[in-house]
Amino acid sequence: MQQKDVLPMKAEPADKRLAAKPVITGSEAVIRSLIAEGVETIFGYPGGAIMPIYDALYDFQDQVHHILVRHEQGATHAAQGYARSSGKVGVAFATSGPGATNLVTGLADAYMDSTPMVCITGQVAASLLGTDAFQETDVIGITMPITKWNIQVTRQEDIPGAIAKAFYIARSGRPGPVLVDITKNAQVGTFEFEYKKCEHIRSYQPVPVLRQEAIVDAAALINGAKKPFILCGHGVLLAGAEKALLAVAEKAQIPVASTLLGLSAVPVQHPLYTGMLGMHGNYGPNVLTGECDVLIAVGMRFDDRVTGDVNTYANKAKVIHIEIDAAEINKIIKADVAVHADARTALEALLQHIQPARHDEWLEEFKAAHQKEYDKVQHKELFPESGELKMAEVIRLISEKTKGEAVLVTDVGQHQMIASRYYGFKNPNTNITSGGMGTMGFSLPAAMGAKMGTPEKEVIAIIGDGCFQMTLQELGTIYQSQIGVKIVILNNNFLGMVRQWQQLFFDKRYSSTEMINPDFVQIAKGFYIPGQKVNARENISAAIDEMLAHKGAYLLEVVVEKEDNVFPMVPAGAPVASIRLE
Repeated sequence: MQQKDVLPMKAEPADKRLAAKPVITGSEAVIRSLIAEGVETIFGYPGGAIMPIYDALYDFQDQVHHILVRHEQGATHAAQGYARSSGKVGVAFATSGPGATNLVTGLADAYMDSTPMVCITGQVAASLLGTDAFQETDVIGITMPITKWNIQVTRQEDIPGAIAKAFYIARSGRPGPVLVDITKNAQVGTFEFEYKKCEHIRSYQPVPVLRQEAIVDAAALINGAKKPFILCGHGVLLAGAEKALLAVAEKAQIPVASTLLGLSAVPVQHPLYTGMLGMHGNYGPNVLTGECDVLIAVGMRFDDRVTGDVNTYANKAKVIHIEIDAAEINKIIKADVAVHADARTALEALLQHIQPARHDEWLEEFKAAHQKEYDKVQHKELFPESGELKMAEVIRLISEKTKGEAVLVTDVGQHQMIASRYYGFKNPNTNITSGGMGTMGFSLPAAMGAKMGTPEKEVIAIIGDGCFQMTLQELGTIYQSQIGVKIVILNNNFLGMVRQWQQLFFDKRYSSTEMINPDFVQIAKGFYIPGQKVNARENISAAIDEMLAHKGAYLLEVVVEKEDNVFPMVPAGAPVASIRLE
């Protein structure tokens, strides 16, 4: 019997062996997917249903920095602050049940303010879904109205695709929060891992195609305007359209006002900048909205704090609305020209069609209005000669000493409005606040995230005494992770904004608004964070200097006038022209 030749086995090419897909757990796939998306920082809190993901994270500590917060709400606000300051997608982890439900406020806040964020939650095993298992909660149903997209993953093979899609949706178009809920069986199961970034989703068009006809029509209105007026919203910052906006404004000499979230898109000292719109905005922008003949709204949604009574809003104006989200166009204020587009793309196109113009007399109206506000309100707030410390003078000093270059993270209430009115923002993305939701407790954790996102910048949290007590546990996070934020508590021993409304509209019936506060400086010292309390005008300047000179975290409590009010003020639902100066 003739023996057959035995051929040797052919070795696989080296490149083919290297290209072999690794077999890993779903938990490791989560971490590898995040690294593939460029994630460097995660804010989170472990628990039973997400423990396998935390176990996988242990092996990647040299690539991903995890910040252990003290409450899951703090994780979402920190992720928001990180996203807003860095321009990246913020990431938060939480376990199932109460861990997941504690994310709700931050998700809703991010949804209202168009902040890109991906939250990953653990969930009970797929076999237990619907059985009321321990810490099982329908987080998908709960968060559906407050996320841009959410998904529950029950198979490990689906994890990379879900995360890729989550990041694409969170950061594209009008940004927003996304939640990925992963069952425990999917976290522990193994599969061949491969990650492909998502660059397209069928039927989802995040960036609309610019219609040139709309640009031509908008330019025609602007070129024929006698009193044009630009309203700058958060969308300008999200689109990176600050330079394009100023180029349009400067070419046609158009005054610019900002929404609360649009602050810092235009330097406060720019000659065309006229101030902030809204309930506690500046007198000129609010009153003269009713006098303009062409209103150019860019990346803003005409919320009720800006418009007041919509029936009387900008009645003399033709409205140009530049907005990436079609749902916002004609929702509240009818647009004569709707430009459905990315703000930067639209403004750069518009720049080519508008003609150089001068509107000196129109600008003089804003200057006169500003002088009126300064004489009646600002001078006595910024430069008081006697009495208790005022919030405005504290903000003025901080602004001067930081040259308007710090990242200001404000909470919600009187201090928020005062800081927004009087801080001299010089650079983009240096105003971080809770706008649409108005979430008390936002500032401290958001400031942590902002500092992690921009460690080279001075980050200052401006907080009221009521807001501080909602999330002060995050002082523990600041100490453990050595996050060098500066914390300024403007303490009036009241829930100040509610008290102001009670004074003006409820006959001074101060129901449940006065606060008996603890010793905030001692609390900070309990977390090994130094600080001091100031209640005298002659000490405030030196105290701010000491805070800014300190290398790490520092808490400065400033006792301010107890019944100080914020003016100007537009009464809720009233026409913006009825703004009160006192």
